[in-house]
Amino acid sequence: MAGFFSWISAIFSPSKSATVHPTPRLLNPAIRQVDDQPANPVSTRQLEEQLFSWLLDAPLSALTSDLNSAELEALDTLEHRIHQQSLEEMPRRPMTLPMLTRALSDEKVDRKELTDIILSDPALTDQLLHVANSPLFRGSHKAIESVDQAVFILGTGGIRNVISAAIMRPMMAARNSREALFAQRVWRWGLTCAKAAELVARLREKDGSLFFMTGLLPALSYITLRRELQRICRSAPQPSEPSATLTYHALSRFQWATAQVLANEWKLSPEYHAKLMEAERPSPNRGVAPLNDGIIMGTREILRHAHQRNMAEDEVLKLVHIAPEEFTRIRRVILDSIEAGARARA
Repeated sequence: MAGFFSWISAIFSPSKSATVHPTPRLLNPAIRQVDDQPANPVSTRQLEEQLFSWLLDAPLSALTSDLNSAELEALDTLEHRIHQQSLEEMPRRPMTLPMLTRALSDEKVDRKELTDIILSDPALTDQLLHVANSPLFRGSHKAIESVDQAVFILGTGGIRNVISAAIMRPMMAARNSREALFAQRVWRWGLTCAKAAELVARLREKDGSLFFMTGLLPALSYITLRRELQRICRSAPQPSEPSATLTYHALSRFQWATAQVLANEWKLSPEYHAKLMEAERPSPNRGVAPLNDGIIMGTREILRHAHQRNMAEDEVLKLVHIAPEEFTRIRRVILDSIEAGARARA
């Protein structure tokens, strides 16, 4: 992991100051080699700002105002904790995760072995059945009633995604009414982006499950950062709740670094670190970027469904590495799951 530690040390250089307004870096389209003109940074910045406005339920003007001295100090404390990997709100790695990771990467693993590992963790079993029956994963109206049935119906690829979502879901559930709306919206956004990234990856014959799991990490980083910031502000000499402005600065500045720390703390394979780094710093030489494309598409569609300002379809097509007909198919799958989820919550 030497590469990871040198990377995360580089991001937190002494020359960086919390007084600088954050530059949105979530939506980083890789430049398409076939195009003569680069992606429009204004359109991606506006889409990202609109996402944060929706997630935090605050107007853009509230997000981009100046931070006061206490908020700057809180941001510096947060930066230090991320750098030192000493976040007090770091989600604990599920006990069965190493066994599941090994089993799912083994092409010879049988259904019974995988089922037994899942059943050894009662909490994971409950979450898995809940997620497997959600609109995003269930392919029919027939309910999935057992883990064995889920593994059989969804197959190895499908069950990997369900396991990823089942592991993440409890960590992103709201702890109280104050964070209920934020947690709900972050979870919906994360699932949508992860699904879009998976679909783009499969189009390119890449490991869709790898991109699905990686696509959930930015959403988990948002929950983690918000809770850590709240802890910092409440323990200050003059306790307070973090403002929308401070939260925006924290999320937009430290989202990728925190996702990397999460992957490191959970001892995920180097592939996850590589995909996160590619998404944060896309290279023109890498071509297809499923995670970047998935986050752009997922963000646009979740905002559009929520009747928020978003991005025109022709602008999206300039950014992603998929043909219009492929875009239409993926978008249809995403919209169907968003709408089915909305009906289930109604």
